[in-house]
Amino acid sequence: MFLLLLLALIVFVGSWVLVTVLRNRATVARLQKLFPKFVCVPSVPVLGSGYLFKDSTPAGIFRTFVGFHRVYGRNLITQGLFNGPLFQICDPAVIEQVLQAKTIEKSIIYDFMMPWLGSGLVVSIGVKWAQRRKVITPTFHFKILEDFLVIMNHQTDVLIEKLAPLVGGSDFDIYEHVTYCALDIISESAMGVKLNTQRNPHAEYVEAVKGLSAIVFKRLFSLSREYKWVFRFQEASRRQDELLEVVHDFAHRVISERKKQLEDERERQLADEKLEETDVYGKRRMTLLDLLLNVTVDGKALSDTDIREEVDTFMFAGHDTTTSCISFACYHLSRNPEIQQKVYDEIQEIIGPDAARIELTNSMLQDLRYLDLVIKETLRMNPSVPIFGRRSVGDMTIDGVPVPKCMVFGVFIYALHNDPELYPEPERFDPERFSEEAQAARPPYSY
Repeated sequence: MFLLLLLALIVFVGSWVLVTVLRNRATVARLQKLFPKFVCVPSVPVLGSGYLFKDSTPAGIFRTFVGFHRVYGRNLITQGLFNGPLFQICDPAVIEQVLQAKTIEKSIIYDFMMPWLGSGLVVSIGVKWAQRRKVITPTFHFKILEDFLVIMNHQTDVLIEKLAPLVGGSDFDIYEHVTYCALDIISESAMGVKLNTQRNPHAEYVEAVKGLSAIVFKRLFSLSREYKWVFRFQEASRRQDELLEVVHDFAHRVISERKKQLEDERERQLADEKLEETDVYGKRRMTLLDLLLNVTVDGKALSDTDIREEVDTFMFAGHDTTTSCISFACYHLSRNPEIQQKVYDEIQEIIGPDAARIELTNSMLQDLRYLDLVIKETLRMNPSVPIFGRRSVGDMTIDGVPVPKCMVFGVFIYALHNDPELYPEPERFDPERFSEEAQAARPPYSY
């Protein structure tokens, strides 16, 4: 009986694999006819284009993806496990059509973040995304952001203090130092909580955030990413559950404590007044958490879970992208002393010789025009989000040709930003690429 069941199972699985592979390969052939400008990356049955990935580390897989564009062009059709087709694009004209399509949604890679971020702003779609965006937008009012410069100034002072002993020594990795600084800034400005991770870098919450980020990144480049059930049998799944308990418990504790404070009538009255547009110039700093605790959607207050999703989203997206940009900017400046000198000279000219001791203001930052070019060039060479995904959910077209429903697009920002036709000598760090004249000469959606 057991052998019969085993045989039946083998026959069933084998039949499913055969049918799936044949169906997907037929879809690929049809796509090649519909979109002749798209080049089909070589593939084999079952493994698809996966057999080309000789280095299975995330960095190795990323390099292979970049190599596809260098060898085969801007618009590609790749094949995943069981030959499932995927559009991989870095053509500005095609990217524009995809992003402007009304019948497009976020792809499966965003699902990897849902256990952590729930249906927060980064992951949500449709009506819920629009509601959350409307709720959160007031926290980006320039006067509110300017209030948090006090926090940014203080935490960067701590960062400089931590880096000072390393000056004149051997090379070191600045990324971890910047990570802790960014986490301290985002936690205090988003939640009103001082983590002090720069002085206590191995705090449980910090380690959990780092661990979850690593798991999401590895799943993004996994061959079995389209089959989420496979992840549940991996050790990383158990580890993710442990880390989620840490970050969610922390967020819930912070939310509960702040809610108790706001139950006091005087505190609630002050918070309500602060939410009025005419009062954003006040001295009291309104955190994202304060806003979320006071707003209503359709007459109902947000639940603790709703609030936690947005706080977790800010913590993840806020610290990770910022850390990447600052770290790479420091790296490029260290390798280009003449550009570093220009940045220094501008700071001396705009802020003055006491720049190291002056509290920076928003108006000062706005006047640092060359530094702005440096940041843009950093994000060109090393985009904080090097790739993102979209999926067609209805009628949409590329160059007038209908795209089949449920087709996934991998928008490869890194390959776009390092395209020699758009950016000659792309490996050269040149902030002048973002002068007004240079930007005007490039097509839309090239950055």
